[in-house]
Amino acid sequence: MVHSRLEDATGLKEELIGNAWSAAVKAHKHADKPFLLDKTRDFSIISFAGSWSPEAWFSASDSSFGETKIDRQLFPSVRSIGLDEYAEVNSAFFRRFEAILGKLKDVLKANKPVVFTGHSAGGPVAILATIWLLEQQRNSNTNFTPPKCITFGSPLVGNFIFSHALKREKWSIHFVHFVTRYDIVPRIHLAPLPSLQPHLQTILTSLNSRSLGSASNGNVATEFFMTVMRNASAVASNAACHLMGNTNLLLDTLKSFVKLSPYSPFGTYIFFTDSEKVVVVTNPDAVLQILFFACQLSSESECDNIAHQSLKAHWEYESKMRQNLELLHAIRLDELDKLPLSLTGRNTPITQALNELGLSSRALLNLRAAGSYEEQKIKNQERMSVKKQDIEKLLNRLEENYRDVCKVDGLGYYDAFKLQKDPKDFQANIKRLEQAGIWDEIVEMLKRYELPDEFEGQDEWIQIGTRFRCLYEPLDIANYYRHSKNDDTGPYMIKGRPKRYRFTQRWLEHNQKMTEPSEVSTLWAEVEELRIQTRTKLYAECSREIIELEKKMKRWINEIENDMLLKKSTFMEWWKTLPEHHRSQSCIRDDIERMANTEDATNSM
Repeated sequence: MVHSRLEDATGLKEELIGNAWSAAVKAHKHADKPFLLDKTRDFSIISFAGSWSPEAWFSASDSSFGETKIDRQLFPSVRSIGLDEYAEVNSAFFRRFEAILGKLKDVLKANKPVVFTGHSAGGPVAILATIWLLEQQRNSNTNFTPPKCITFGSPLVGNFIFSHALKREKWSIHFVHFVTRYDIVPRIHLAPLPSLQPHLQTILTSLNSRSLGSASNGNVATEFFMTVMRNASAVASNAACHLMGNTNLLLDTLKSFVKLSPYSPFGTYIFFTDSEKVVVVTNPDAVLQILFFACQLSSESECDNIAHQSLKAHWEYESKMRQNLELLHAIRLDELDKLPLSLTGRNTPITQALNELGLSSRALLNLRAAGSYEEQKIKNQERMSVKKQDIEKLLNRLEENYRDVCKVDGLGYYDAFKLQKDPKDFQANIKRLEQAGIWDEIVEMLKRYELPDEFEGQDEWIQIGTRFRCLYEPLDIANYYRHSKNDDTGPYMIKGRPKRYRFTQRWLEHNQKMTEPSEVSTLWAEVEELRIQTRTKLYAECSREIIELEKKMKRWINEIENDMLLKKSTFMEWWKTLPEHHRSQSCIRDDIERMANTEDATNSM
């Protein structure tokens, strides 16, 4: 736990935070404009107004929570790379962002660093604008200062893949979200639209007018608050069970009938307390728990009062910003697994701040579980790092003791492995199976998100994963067609390709921002399928696929020539059966002739 100034905890100067709030409030007064642009000495501050119609918060046509898949053209990085699963975002907020994007591009041509900001429903638009600009900068060869995003009382925007992707890209550090203890807005999207619909317009009108208004009539505010908190309780409890490794079958059964909110926090959250302390949290699982437990009622008698407070708190940022921000004490919850299980009898700055947020013993237990879960991810990576040494040894041995030896024998290692005529072929198969076991374990952990979010973006794993894929996948393909698995299962690329190769290929393609797939390791599979097709089909029926294969081989010629272009290779034996007019015009003809001359010269020595 770290006790520091707000600037030290967020990396943002207090003056900039104050300017961002002023810009966000100003934007509310000009809601007819897509955004406002204010310039300070060091930054361009772009602010977005909130919106107070239910359609701007939920899109009923998509689902009960209003989520939709993010646009992969605008946000190609916001996905789980290995699984190739794109994040879900709130459809209503996303459509509003899309509507202003054209005008936003016009004002972003200046080189001054940008801060995006918004209060209430302006926050999600600021978030999406920031991510969009980070995507643009990622695809540019020019060095830019990354944009910052500062929100106040923002609703949640995306699901856990959204949070996962931003952390992997090291973008989450650029987002700072301020939340008062009771503000209902950051919690609203934990409840489904149908449960909120009876009172949503009344509540939004009250939030816009900064007064309870008609929300104070009857039990409107109380019913709305209780609906949100019941759903928040279900989401927080389900998340806590996952963090603690609870395998309760009843919970799994209930989840199949009752859909819970998909939304997840991300970035740095600053929770205001009633004193001059703020609690700084970067763990999204911990943020979710605080969003629920900080509003949890200790008795039913509090209900009406807290419900009304939850609406008033949405505008309490104004009074908080009038404080001297430099005097605020920031309490960073970095070591969550070391939190005490009870605050009773403890009087430290940390326990005081947690008390002021109203966190119960149960809340502390769940926060510790969130910390322990992240620690376990780090331990899992450390264990894989030890195994990485085994991976490297196996790669070196296969290269030196098998691939290079096979080349000397005049037969590429793909064909040698497929024939399995020598003891060294059997040993290579053992190494293949050892590697498969290690990488399949990594893939399974990634599928369950049991490794740090940054894992798939780490250069060392991308490099060794690429080396593994290019060296070992041809052996998997050889084994697949040697045993004629294609007869029962279908083509390797459609039915037989293991996830360990799909994952490592996607890592490289994302890291290198490749516009064409890295297909060097799967060329043999295409060769095998074309060999099968040309047995029963005329050349004219397969010519397009053959030419496409040759183009791919030309692209990767330096990587494949010492295996695929050897005279005795499966590819060359098949290629020689193609019509002469095709071979004479082939884009790889010169490469084949050059390789044949090199091979002849080597054999004559």
